[in-house]
Amino acid sequence: MTASDTHRAINAVWRIESARLIAGLARMVRDVGVAEDLAQEALLAALERWPESGIPDNPGAWLMATAKHRAIDLLRRSKRLERKHEELGREIEAQQEMAAPDLDAAIDANIGDDLLRLVFISCHPVLSTEARVALTLRLLGGLTTEEIARAFLVPEPTVAQRIVRAKRTLAEKRAPFEVPRGAELAARLSSVLEVIYLVFNEGYSATAGDDWMRPALCGDALRLGRILAELVPREPEVHGLVALMEIQASRSRARTGPSGEPVLLLDQDRARWDHVLVRRGLVALERAEALGGVRGPYALQAAIAACHARARTPAETDWARIAELYEALARLTPSPVVELNRAVAVAMAFGPAAGLELVDALTAEPALRGYHLLPSVRGDLLAKLGRFDEARAECARAASLTRNARERELLLERAAAYARGSAHRSTTS
Repeated sequence: MTASDTHRAINAVWRIESARLIAGLARMVRDVGVAEDLAQEALLAALERWPESGIPDNPGAWLMATAKHRAIDLLRRSKRLERKHEELGREIEAQQEMAAPDLDAAIDANIGDDLLRLVFISCHPVLSTEARVALTLRLLGGLTTEEIARAFLVPEPTVAQRIVRAKRTLAEKRAPFEVPRGAELAARLSSVLEVIYLVFNEGYSATAGDDWMRPALCGDALRLGRILAELVPREPEVHGLVALMEIQASRSRARTGPSGEPVLLLDQDRARWDHVLVRRGLVALERAEALGGVRGPYALQAAIAACHARARTPAETDWARIAELYEALARLTPSPVVELNRAVAVAMAFGPAAGLELVDALTAEPALRGYHLLPSVRGDLLAKLGRFDEARAECARAASLTRNARERELLLERAAAYARGSAHRSTTS
């Protein structure tokens, strides 16, 4: 194996093992920043040694053992750490007196609990949304700062600064490395789900840049969602989110044309949908519903996605059912964006005039003032009613508002078609 092959293998091992490694170390040192530093030191050791000695039979265990021994050394020599973490008190003193095998046992305890703790600390509410996303992708996704910056089209120093500040904030606030309990769990879990879905959405429909989709981000979010579902199997909304992402991701191949241009839902070749992902999504939705209780926002959105997934052709879509589900979602989480989606479903079920009436009621909504999909939907409905001049103006306005180059091209093409007096069928799904 060449040195470059070894480095590629090390990078693959790191992507798989880094979250487990950092999670176990963070429980020992009670600081995710220190834990990541120790894990990075183990990675550097692998980069130095493995090209000569070869990749060990169990590379993850090698990295864990190397990082663990460095953590033990740190705990033994660091009086500063002992002062900083007064709450550890006798536990730290006992750790300093323990033999290494005892510390080995401590870090090798339930790794699932450690990963869950890392999930919650990465998405802690004391951090901004941008910091939570960056830290989650860094610690749990194993992405480099450069990869995160490239995915979100922001400068690398900005991402690096967010991560450094996030780790510093967690240390200063002494955020506990633990799984929240009782009433706090629901609020904290909501933050975790929000971060994962935000990552997925940025991959599914990029808000800016030249690409319609960034599939790698969808994959990262799906992997995080699946891990979370294994760690908290009794939480229906976790399965709801996984179901939603699985079903949406199933359309990925059909959402772009040969040149990377967007293909909207009603124009997609459904034979290109990934039916393995569809089945996985429907199973996850069944799990969410089997757990009972009031369906949350992710489970409701998954049920909407399932209506599309079950329809063999666009004509078979149960739009009336989708409209009902959006109405339930609007009651649960009132939002003008949800109302806009409900208007699309109403238009498909009961005619464009019914949908336009709902859309017109949203035009004065401040939250939608710069939202390109409002004029896009309105233009589509106006065209279906034969009001092509108004439709063209709305589509041109939508094109001026979007920051995604591919979407802008699509909207300008539709505006040109409306200028010629022809309607397009479309949906934002």
